[in-house]
Amino acid sequence: MKLQIQSISEIDKLVEAFLKVSNGEKIAFLYGDLGAGKTTFVKHLVKKLGSIDEASSPTYSLVNEYDVTEGKLYHMDLYRLNSEQEALEVGIEDYIYSGHFCMVEWPQIIEKLVDKAVEIHITTNEDESRSVEIDLVNY
Repeated sequence: MKLQIQSISEIDKLVEAFLKVSNGEKIAFLYGDLGAGKTTFVKHLVKKLGSIDEASSPTYSLVNEYDVTEGKLYHMDLYRLNSEQEALEVGIEDYIYSGHFCMVEWPQIIEKLVDKAVEIHITTNEDESRSVEIDLVNY
């Protein structure tokens, strides 16, 4: 699925598209440059899933956990990790195999650890709008 986000006020279009495309899959890999809107998407998703928590970037903590209506949502930022082995050492498998929502920014080093995930690619355009591609991918 492809969509255009003209401004941050339209980010809920991305949340709705994710929920439609995911078809129950709870692991999502978020791709995009710094500032593309990955964390903003997760903030809106956390609210949509019924959390009262204020979501924030897990850049320094690596993983933030939120209570949502269906259990938990884990928001991971793997930008500072250098290898799959490092991810395994911090317990990434516990999160991705938990059965809870897992939103993973900079997921390249753990792609081989899952059978399928929703891939969300966000590209910032010259006019500051966003082009987004969402696909359910089998690995």
